Amino acid sequence: MRFGPRWVWRNVDLSVGNGEFLVVLGPNGAGKTTLLRILLGLLHLGEGEVEVLGRDPRRGRRLIGYVPQRRSMDRDLNVRARDLVSLGVDGTSWGIALPTRARRVRRELVDEALDAVGARAYADRPVGLLSGGEQQRLLLAQALVTRPRILLLDEPLASLDLRSQADISRLVGTIARARGIAVVLVAHDVNPLVSVLDRVAYVASGRMVVGSTEEIITSPTLTELYDYPVEVLRDSRGRIVVVGLEERDAHHD
Repeated sequence: MRFGPRWVWRNVDLSVGNGEFLVVLGPNGAGKTTLLRILLGLLHLGEGEVEVLGRDPRRGRRLIGYVPQRRSMDRDLNVRARDLVSLGVDGTSWGIALPTRARRVRRELVDEALDAVGARAYADRPVGLLSGGEQQRLLLAQALVTRPRILLLDEPLASLDLRSQADISRLVGTIARARGIAVVLVAHDVNPLVSVLDRVAYVASGRMVVGSTEEIITSPTLTELYDYPVEVLRDSRGRIVVVGLEERDAHHD
């Protein structure tokens, strides 16, 4: 994949199976969000091929649930939680009078999605008054409301506290396995996700390496990927710490 003369990444061979949880890691500008946009059919490969559920990404888009990078919601936002979720059914018809059967089907889908993420208790509250973790559950419910076969999540843990990060990570993992949904989740920090992910795709320096956490997030693998000395450590709580990337970004051309 490239933009003009600049390669984002190349020689990538990646597949994600039903019910598999793949976490995409890498520095800013490495092409993580680009990968999601390609899977959504919003960008096209300069070379090679990509299929989503055996078809062109544009044709498979309706079978994908997508949560974009989260922006803070204004506290004055007076939209009910369930109305936000219902936008995932058909965002173009919100507020339009629907036939009775269509309204019933929509409500059933919304209630199912709210139940799946544990958000029924605040379904009728204004979104702006909910916590960051509660809002993120609603965005996940919005992505699930059409019963997708693939979930694409772009930095869903950003701006959440540690407890909410762990809760959302477990929730996505549980739903994915129960429903056989393939998950591709972009993140900066792998630690909240280690217990639920299946594989890691690490994107850097125009390359992508894919494998288990133990295979990919190691000193030798990241040193080779960045072409710069990188050390992977574990702290007293078992959290993964990568040392050397700040120095690389400051000094490596």
